[in-house]
Amino acid sequence: MHQNYSDEEQDSDEQLLGQDVGVKRHNQDVYQTSEEVKDKKTTLEEVKQSGRAERRRLREERRRQQDDSDSESEYLVGKLAEIALTVKEPDRVEGTGLIYDERMLKHENLWDKHFPETPQRISGPFQRCCELGLTERCIRLEAQHSTEDMILLQHSQELIEKLKQTTEMTTEELKAEAVKYDSIYFNNSTFECSLLSLGSTVELMEQILKKKVRNGLALIRPPGHHAMMGEFCGFCYFNNVAIAAKHALENLKLKKILIVDWDVHHGQATQQMFYNDPRVLYFSIHRYEFGKFWPNLRESDYDYIGEGKGLGYNINVPLNQIGMADHDYLAIFHQILMPIASEFDPELVLISAGYDCALGCPEFNPDFVVVSAGYDSAIGDPKGQMGVTPAAFAHLTHKVMSLAQGRVAVILEGGYCLKSLSESAALTLRTLLGDPCPRLPPSQEPCDSITESILNVIKVLRPYWKCLQYQGFTSDPCPYEEVNHLPPKPDVKFITEENKPKAYPECLEPYAGDEYYEEEKRLLPVIDRLRASTDLSKAKNRTCIAYDEGMRAHHATGSYYHPEAPDRITRIFDKHTEWGLTERCTRVETRMATEAELTLIHSSAHVEEIKSTEDKNPFELKNMEGKFSSIYLCKDSYFSARMAAGFVLDVVDNVLTGQSQNGVAIVRPPGHHAECTQAMGFCFFNNVAIAAKYAQNKYNVKKILIVDWDIHHGNGTQQQFYEDSSVLFISLHRYDQSFFYPCTTQGSHTNVGEGEGVGFNVNIAWNNGPMGDSEYIAAFQQVVMPIAYEFGPELVLVSAGFDAAMGDPLGCYLVTPAGYGHMTHMLSSLANGKLVMVLEGGYHLAAISNSMAMCTSILLGDGCPHLPYTQPKDSAIKCIRDALDVQKEHWKSLKFRVNIKTEEKENPEDLEKEEREKIKNDKDMRKIDELAEQFTNVSVIQDIQHPRENKADDHCGGENPGITGADSLGAEGGGDPPETSPVSANEVLQQLEAQGHTQMFAVTPLTWCPHLETVTPVPRGQIDTGAPCEDCGDVSENWVCLVCYKIYCSRFVNEHMLMHGVMEQHLMCLSFSDLSIWCYGCDHYIDNIVLFEAKNAAHRHKFGSSLPRPLSLS
Repeated sequence: MHQNYSDEEQDSDEQLLGQDVGVKRHNQDVYQTSEEVKDKKTTLEEVKQSGRAERRRLREERRRQQDDSDSESEYLVGKLAEIALTVKEPDRVEGTGLIYDERMLKHENLWDKHFPETPQRISGPFQRCCELGLTERCIRLEAQHSTEDMILLQHSQELIEKLKQTTEMTTEELKAEAVKYDSIYFNNSTFECSLLSLGSTVELMEQILKKKVRNGLALIRPPGHHAMMGEFCGFCYFNNVAIAAKHALENLKLKKILIVDWDVHHGQATQQMFYNDPRVLYFSIHRYEFGKFWPNLRESDYDYIGEGKGLGYNINVPLNQIGMADHDYLAIFHQILMPIASEFDPELVLISAGYDCALGCPEFNPDFVVVSAGYDSAIGDPKGQMGVTPAAFAHLTHKVMSLAQGRVAVILEGGYCLKSLSESAALTLRTLLGDPCPRLPPSQEPCDSITESILNVIKVLRPYWKCLQYQGFTSDPCPYEEVNHLPPKPDVKFITEENKPKAYPECLEPYAGDEYYEEEKRLLPVIDRLRASTDLSKAKNRTCIAYDEGMRAHHATGSYYHPEAPDRITRIFDKHTEWGLTERCTRVETRMATEAELTLIHSSAHVEEIKSTEDKNPFELKNMEGKFSSIYLCKDSYFSARMAAGFVLDVVDNVLTGQSQNGVAIVRPPGHHAECTQAMGFCFFNNVAIAAKYAQNKYNVKKILIVDWDIHHGNGTQQQFYEDSSVLFISLHRYDQSFFYPCTTQGSHTNVGEGEGVGFNVNIAWNNGPMGDSEYIAAFQQVVMPIAYEFGPELVLVSAGFDAAMGDPLGCYLVTPAGYGHMTHMLSSLANGKLVMVLEGGYHLAAISNSMAMCTSILLGDGCPHLPYTQPKDSAIKCIRDALDVQKEHWKSLKFRVNIKTEEKENPEDLEKEEREKIKNDKDMRKIDELAEQFTNVSVIQDIQHPRENKADDHCGGENPGITGADSLGAEGGGDPPETSPVSANEVLQQLEAQGHTQMFAVTPLTWCPHLETVTPVPRGQIDTGAPCEDCGDVSENWVCLVCYKIYCSRFVNEHMLMHGVMEQHLMCLSFSDLSIWCYGCDHYIDNIVLFEAKNAAHRHKFGSSLPRPLSLS
């Protein structure tokens, strides 16, 4: 059942009636009798009942009259409710398209049976796809003949006529025609096959754009990316991918297309066709060797970045040595392609998928992504002479599937080692079908040559892309010498229009088969071993899910609403059901963690202490709460905590025994703050840490990755594995110079582990937020994923707190469900898809429901939602750089964090813009001060430089694991950072639709209550949020009375504010922890414009900056 907490009338005060409670008044020695206290409490009960009755009356009146409110809160709630009507289950476009037609086998070289561009290039991959059972799972699309109008989008009529004439030529005439072109042959079927190849490319693309299929693979030939407007070239006749892209732009009205060309040969023709077109981002990774490798063009180098409006939209990553391997290609994707593609935000992705970079080959966020999939960089290809494994192509494909809502068309280009090509194409298709990526061995250090190429690309593209900000750009030289110079090398002779041959008679000479394929033959045993060792297993079920209403039993017994409430898991599960996710998942059975399992992490004394709560009365429980930081207790706390831990272990069992590929645990109470001997931060037992130890002990898992994206640092998890190299712990959390909960320096980026665990603890500690999607995605691209691939986990555990979500009242960050979905997608490529997601924090009911449902949707194989790009904050870039600077000493994949020499000068326009912003901010500040004076007749004092000077006790940072300075709702908020930026109203409104809000808080605050009239102006415009309780002197968690402005401690300390409210009938108070306002009379949170003055004064003292101005004050 759901509980309506806004109408709930439970009250712990009744449990205390009859008890002798003495309260010492300030500066008095007189204690009131228990009877007097009882009378006051009875009076408080009457006030509460009156307040609730008044609230019900007003609610009914508002329903009848539908009055509009001028308050900002009501406006926002109304807006959120309106938008919530449009929030629905993400679109599910099912199916992977596959095009293969044996008619394309008819194109073959009549005078050289050993020619590498052979019909087996498509029949071999198709056969391998059949062997793996992939073709029967695809939606087969019929190959189509292209029309001449389609060809004319990129080629001349003369070129069409030339190819058409070959249908009637004799063999000798075909030879005579072939020598006119570089690396070309003809037969009488070449024209028809070229029409089928192009028509099939367009057909696949159109079916994706029509949402008939989500993505697809076209096994076609002849290839296309070398074919120029008026010239055949490099086995290519019509430029399949370029024509499809032009058709999508001109006829289908797409605005942005990403073309990824990983064929080992530069697709110079595709580059030429879009060189000045900003609608197409062309990204090519190709063997270059400083210009010595075919096609030997100057324009294939990294400094050719487009021209005119297309400047910055042409990206060449030249490979200047052979033997590039998986880790080199992954570095290119992490450092350049994925950041830029996310910023570009395409509608479609087209992949020119050449597999000639594969091992054994003899030649080496976007509307739509087209991949020119040449596989001649694959291992064993005698042309590519690179070392990319078939499994790596699965990972590269998986990465681009996060773009363009998964609209990805993979179009075959090159690839000449048939065994490597077949395996690579099959694993690409397997990934498109949603199967898990095969686990790669831990990645090695990227070679210096590829490091130089990547840094050179960043050097020339940085002025055009905001995402390329993680190197140092100074006048100092780069440690990689090649980066300090501009191309070309002086001893290289390039092919130009002036010096290119008039004829190519060598095309008539037979390939020296044995000599040519010597490298391929040498590597065939390697390819066989790779195929045999690659784990292509997948579980029977995709995703398992754990949920039981028994975990609702843990609840706060007081009269207040606690953010870690039972409805958190119920609302999440309901959203899963609403989106149809639960019926697609396998439910795991309920079980309780045993004491032996709990003691894998926790001391026996700690387990016994929590167990003892089952036998304690409410008064004893309340006293026991005082021993912990940010903990509430009830008789069912131990039961629920054991169930939560047991459920997580059940999901781990399900995944590691192969029953499910991944799993989701919707559990509470959370766990990542719980230490070996200490419960804290709403956490009793560390569910994820227990799961990691359990997996190691029971299943002999050697390497476990724990990613904790809860907004609070997972101090308990970090402590457990701080000296353990078998567990890599990565935490992304709000830190605010250690002032945010748990308020210790353990969360600093400088903490990297100890002993054998050095380097295996990674903290991405956010300062000066709020941070949102772009900041988190950047951290994943720059830090999390490179390190994760280098670590090579066998199991991924995610401490999935959603309190960094947009709208969360405790985190105040801006991550959307789409952002969480993309992070989930990235992590799902690891560990052969073995991922377990465990709920931690998150206190905005709509936010956590939508966010976790989105993550489950991704784990089930649904496409990534659209994620608009915004530039990461400067403060976030600094935090990421700080993490890189520390971690690059331990992880070779982070070697790109170096200085790049630049001669750039400050742009006068940028300086002028900064000055304008400064002037505007100054004006805004003056307006706020004027408004404050107008509404309160007091000045708002801005003490940014020393907001808490000389109050050492107020700082809750430091090394003390007890965290006595944290607020009692702990994971609700933090201490007192010297400077931070609040979330602005504009930032909130910009992301409402993506978030799908229905409430602004874990419980919707009242916008009016009858006790607002008792609130008085703030004395002298100041509230000292570090002041001690006037009765007991405690500073750990205090409130200020909004009637008399006296300061007392919370119900979690000595209850002096509660007693003050009872005896003085001062019912409105403000929390120093999270600046929320509570009315004892209405038994509810309140949010009204009348309270802005007090909240703003407290915010200025606590954070050194003003709150955003309410809309109603505009």
